[in-house]
Amino acid sequence: MTAETSRTSGEEGDHAAAASTGAPVILSNEPGSFAWSVLAKRHPALIQQVRDAFPYGPRQHEALDALLDEIINGVVEPPAPSERDHRQWSVWGREHFGRPWFDAPFLWAESYFYRRLLGAIEYFGTGPWQGVDPFAPFKQAELRGAAVEEELRALDALADAPADERSTALLHASLWGNRADLGFRVTEGDPASGHAAGGLVADDSAVLWQLLPAGARSTVAVVADNAGRELIPDLILIDQLLEHRHAERVVLHVKPYPYFVSDAMTSDVVDCLRRLTQAPGEAGAIGRRLWQAMATGHLEIRTHSFFCAPLPYEEMPDDLRQEFAAATLTILKGDLNYRRLVGDRMWNARASFADLTAPFPGAVAALRTLKSDVIAGLEEETLEALERSGAAWRTSGTHALIQVRP
Repeated sequence: MTAETSRTSGEEGDHAAAASTGAPVILSNEPGSFAWSVLAKRHPALIQQVRDAFPYGPRQHEALDALLDEIINGVVEPPAPSERDHRQWSVWGREHFGRPWFDAPFLWAESYFYRRLLGAIEYFGTGPWQGVDPFAPFKQAELRGAAVEEELRALDALADAPADERSTALLHASLWGNRADLGFRVTEGDPASGHAAGGLVADDSAVLWQLLPAGARSTVAVVADNAGRELIPDLILIDQLLEHRHAERVVLHVKPYPYFVSDAMTSDVVDCLRRLTQAPGEAGAIGRRLWQAMATGHLEIRTHSFFCAPLPYEEMPDDLRQEFAAATLTILKGDLNYRRLVGDRMWNARASFADLTAPFPGAVAALRTLKSDVIAGLEEETLEALERSGAAWRTSGTHALIQVRP
């Protein structure tokens, strides 16, 4: 991707500029803020976890230590001229190099951290660590866990459920997929479940299903977020769309290389499909159908370098823009995709979701568990109730949303 291909039309650019007026870009330089805690606490802890997960040599250890020191005590350094994407990051980071990490936009700093982490372990090099996913042990441990086993068994209870009830349950399972208490049971209105209706701050699910009537030969794009326990319910939802003819074809977009710890790549899709096909009962049947759907072209995996860029969707390149424009609906999963969709800014929570997503080509749906400060499109009554609660509802993962812009 080049800077020249990352553009919007004049009308969309004007619209986006007007929408962003008065909404500051989120930085990480406010001690105690969520963004600050990610750079000051989460990233250093992750560096240590990656060190411990692999028998890296002295060169990788020194590079990881240097990255940690740079984040906490130094300034943002550009990638080495020998790096494959040095020229591109030189463009993306020209306003931030030489300044403290905490003064850079939060979205940019997070993205660049993962790029630098991969550089430190020589993921893109020519040595023995080339292409070795540093987050694979975490993903695999989750996939082998007892919780996944229980969730897959729970699918049997939905096998004979009415189609609309099953669709609702599987949509919510996909929505809440990165919650520790994910389940596939129909739990609407059950507060003990952990993902009852009360946890939804916005719910446009009726609009989503209206856009995907059965038998309409629709093409759905799904932009994945996390691997493991979130990707499995995403795949199960895709099976539901195909099996009940809400979509004739689904294109699943994943990351081209490791990103944000648990983000899904092609290898993670394969791991999840194998986990499904090896399971008994309904889960196994779903896995076999999905495997066959890939063989026949009804399910396709794609990736794009833009998914690892520190940019909002309004700056996506033309080839990806055309692909989303051709889809009946694009479903964006997770917190990072939401931040890139509306812009990583401190919006007024009542700001129009439709206006903020106007630059995105075609109909778009956001399925997101709230794990960062960004939020838009809330009703006044909902917002007031959330603020009165005194809870950290924006960042705790206890609330979620389904927002759709037709």
